[in-house]
Amino acid sequence: MTSARSLRGAAAIGLAAALSAGCVKASATEQAMALSRQHQEERAIDVLRRRLAERPDDLPARRLLVRLLGVTGDLGAARREVDELERRVPEGDPVPWIELGHAYELAHRFEDALAAYDDAANVAKASPLGPREGGMRCARWGEVDEARPRLEEAVRRGARDAELWHALGLVRLHQRDLAAAEEAYRAGIAQDPDGVENVLGLATVAVVRGDAAGALAAYGAILARRPRYAPAEVGRAWAYGKLGRAEDALRALDRAERLGAAPASLARARALLRAAPPASRPSPPPPTSAPPESPSVSPVTAPPASPPPDAPP
Repeated sequence: MTSARSLRGAAAIGLAAALSAGCVKASATEQAMALSRQHQEERAIDVLRRRLAERPDDLPARRLLVRLLGVTGDLGAARREVDELERRVPEGDPVPWIELGHAYELAHRFEDALAAYDDAANVAKASPLGPREGGMRCARWGEVDEARPRLEEAVRRGARDAELWHALGLVRLHQRDLAAAEEAYRAGIAQDPDGVENVLGLATVAVVRGDAAGALAAYGAILARRPRYAPAEVGRAWAYGKLGRAEDALRALDRAERLGAAPASLARARALLRAAPPASRPSPPPPTSAPPESPSVSPVTAPPASPPPDAPP
């Protein structure tokens, strides 16, 4: 598998080749991103500072600068750039505080990052950006009791994206509030009918409830969307086993094997199914809803000039 470092190197080489050929005139933000991918943050910062000396209202460049200063640990400079950013955005815009949170997070100052996201929520009391960002980060860190009120506040303010609903469903699931988790997952499916993450959440709720029929239906819905998704076949094997349909369970495991499921897990599952009496044949725990993949706070991701109302920059 190609490594992330190789991909970054290839991207940087491609950019350099295009520039040398005169095909592309890279912006300062693009140049800084390429340098950051090569772990040359100080050079990237210099590029952005020169740009901002010429064009102080280049908001994407200033936002990227804040993140890069967080990477280098220069939080005093990051805070000064946030002050400059605050002067250049409309009053009550949460973006400066969100960028400050990103800088703290990149410097591994997580409590300060969360405080900054909460400041964003307080500065812009109608915007979902602050509570969404704070809630998604708390969910990512495993702080479910901190995540839930922030995510629910983001929903109250109008956030409706499938990723948020998945995170909220998982948080509620961890709190064993199964009805509320199901509600969140169903809302996520309504937002993204072709996605599998929230359907996998519904399957997990059914598993926790011991509802094999409900789990079987959910795993079937996943396979209708992603026919080659091996974990769903393993999940179906669990459900078939609970329903006493051992032969169907074994066939599901055979399909999972053809799709690349882990051999050791499949061997254990088959051994359990074959060894148990027909009325009580077990199967291994099914795959469950994965932790929410909140967008990483990447120093090489250029912030958009105007972030969408229900997504982080």
